[in-house]
Amino acid sequence: MSNRIDYPAIPITVAVVFHSGFGHTARQAEAVRRGIERVAGASALYLTSDEAQGRLGDLELADAIIFGAPTYMGSASGPFKTFMDSTSKTYSTGAWKDKIAAGFTNSASRSGDKLATLTQFAILAAQHGMHWVNLGLPPGNNSTLGSDQDLNRLGFWLGAAAQSNADQGPDFAPPESDLLTAEHLGERVARVTQQFVRGRLPAVKGLWSETSQEARHDRVRLRSG
Repeated sequence: MSNRIDYPAIPITVAVVFHSGFGHTARQAEAVRRGIERVAGASALYLTSDEAQGRLGDLELADAIIFGAPTYMGSASGPFKTFMDSTSKTYSTGAWKDKIAAGFTNSASRSGDKLATLTQFAILAAQHGMHWVNLGLPPGNNSTLGSDQDLNRLGFWLGAAAQSNADQGPDFAPPESDLLTAEHLGERVARVTQQFVRGRLPAVKGLWSETSQEARHDRVRLRSG
């Protein structure tokens, strides 16, 4: 007899908020959305950073928000920073507290200071009291056996990174491996979000959450023992 517990699909909404200057980061955002929608019960709220400024109420209803923007001059693009600043009222009310967060970025160089943009996203999430989800992949293409076809070929941990040659349009860049890395991030965030939402439910398949009366009594007994 298997000890595996099959949980029902938990309905969640994962928002993808992004800016794309020339279409390359939009392809990355689309890949993130595909990853989200691969998870049963998960739906994506897909918004440009301009659209998101007028839909902050919808973002308050989302269970997770994934931020995405190209890295320009060592930081997130200006239009995305405008969106970040527009969330100050949301910050003041704590409306995003305990939501899940993650991020992705793209630039022409393999490094291009993309880590600075991902760090910018993570700090934004921290200011809102959100829980940051990292990429969860080992670095690729870092040995003689590796190649540019590896997932996470650029070796980032904090989020998903992509590289698009400066002389190629979005029909050709970023490469497939970077898009698959972005899909992985979307799927990972959706699964982690379901785990968090499931943990907030009073009971799932007869298993009580940490907030249940039985769990509280068990902790009291452990302390008294």
